[in-house]
Amino acid sequence: MKLAEALSCRAALADKVRQLGSRLNDCLKVQEGDVPIETPEQVVAELDGALGELRQLIYAINITNTSTEVDGRSVTSMLAERDVLKMRVRTLSDGLRHLTEREDRYNRNEVKYVRTVDAVEFRKLADRSASRLRELDLKIQSIGWVTDLIEE
Repeated sequence: MKLAEALSCRAALADKVRQLGSRLNDCLKVQEGDVPIETPEQVVAELDGALGELRQLIYAINITNTSTEVDGRSVTSMLAERDVLKMRVRTLSDGLRHLTEREDRYNRNEVKYVRTVDAVEFRKLADRSASRLRELDLKIQSIGWVTDLIEE
């Protein structure tokens, strides 16, 4: 199995766990006189099976990410950089939105705000960060499609 396939399976299993939680809630309490479609014990058994699979898959993904190196860096290192770049891009984008929003003044007595940076240059900074994030994300995704999952 390729790393990318394992990541897709992990997402599907996480969805299944959420659905099992909902099913469990549905059978833990019912209206008086009703009978639940399934027993809580059945759902818990299915939940434990799904969580066991998920645990093994997460472990294999983490081992693979730590062991796989590209250009002298582990995938884990690239993932950490991507997470931080996402935060940077989000923060810069919020700042750019704040910087460029129009401030209406209705009379001379209202507070006037002035920009402390050039909006064009700040936009270029935000764009460079977003571009770096896209490049890194594509690199990580491509690694996932060629890397075999390490299953111990």
